[in-house]
Amino acid sequence: MPDGTPPGAFAPELSEPVPRALCTDCGISRSSQPKRCGSACQFINPDYPALETAVHGRARDVNRPDELHFGPHVKLLRARMTKPREGAQWTGITTRIGERLLETGAVDAVLTVAADPADRWKPMPVLVTKAEDMASARGMRMGYAPVLALIEPALKLGYRRLAVIGIPCQVYALRALEAELQLEKLIVVGTPCSDNTTTEQFHGFLKLLSDQPETITYLEFRADYHVELRFSDGRKKEIPFLMLPISKLPSDFFPLTCRTCVDYTNVLSDITVGYMGGTGEQWLIVRNAQGSALVELLGDELVTSDPQSGGKRAGPVKGFVANTERAAGGLPLRAMPDWLRPLAGWLMPKLGPKGLEFARARVEMKASETVLHLRRAEPKRMKHMIPDHVWKLVQPYGLSPRPGETASLDDEAAGKGVLARRSDGDNKPTP
Repeated sequence: MPDGTPPGAFAPELSEPVPRALCTDCGISRSSQPKRCGSACQFINPDYPALETAVHGRARDVNRPDELHFGPHVKLLRARMTKPREGAQWTGITTRIGERLLETGAVDAVLTVAADPADRWKPMPVLVTKAEDMASARGMRMGYAPVLALIEPALKLGYRRLAVIGIPCQVYALRALEAELQLEKLIVVGTPCSDNTTTEQFHGFLKLLSDQPETITYLEFRADYHVELRFSDGRKKEIPFLMLPISKLPSDFFPLTCRTCVDYTNVLSDITVGYMGGTGEQWLIVRNAQGSALVELLGDELVTSDPQSGGKRAGPVKGFVANTERAAGGLPLRAMPDWLRPLAGWLMPKLGPKGLEFARARVEMKASETVLHLRRAEPKRMKHMIPDHVWKLVQPYGLSPRPGETASLDDEAAGKGVLARRSDGDNKPTP
């Protein structure tokens, strides 16, 4: 157990991962059966409709409001804790759920991440068994976190009722393997995830934001188009998205996995706790009965309201797609003149999409990124990695599948070929 680990949190030494392409180190490649990556990985051959049905009782229904974008759900809520938790990224909803599950004895342990004792920004997978030690999991971490490597240690300790707090690539693998784990109970609290990077690369980003990066204690990309920084001396700083030094980042800052992820909203969790549609508060996607029970578990500690929505997403998404097309093709991005950036940064929160419309825009941007970057870097993977619903999301922006990019399109083409051969003569054999 690393020094600094809370007494009620178990952080075993982990084996080295088995090297794989397009890997975010969810932890399965560090397990006793690393070959399970072949059937469990989100980046190999995902089957979202099957797992959505297994987890929620049905796949997403694109005719229901917002399910095309956010996946199966029973309700969407804005939410905050009545008493924000110290050290939490927002008000502490995610870690409070973990606390309540342990307080009530609903689970034996919670698999999550705490800060590495040597680096506040580096995620350290931990198995938490005492409610008071969930406090160590508060706050944002940046980097890969092999949370699922803790499943086997948990089972060896006799824990059969588990809660897992994870990001989409971790949750997909967990759900793909859930049946064979033979757990008595599994509760999954998901967070949205976009554009992860290594902890080392993240420190480079912090150096671009401040001449004293070691004093930054908090960073958040907010839904009002600003990044908020907090410092150890109590100072706060807000930076408009358009003023961020993104052009100074190395080309590999965001790995291809994160640029081609199709599950920003963590669709296989019981409840997704995020901020992307919160307009100043967190946002809950309650996906099934177990997710509803988690909201009830917090009782009057949680204040909820209906999501708001405003603005139009089409323009910003079209601009994003155009820039991404240029970047994916190796061309320079269209840079905005420096004198115009402050004005645009001031206008974006006032005229840009807000609330649910902001969330829809973000999902469409991620879907477009997936298509464009895979088309450039890994075109042979497209038919396996891109679910059908992603093509529906990008269709309004002029992106449609080409031959070889979807299994269904290939099947359709093959069928047309058979029909053509059958009509090419009265008595010719048809293979």
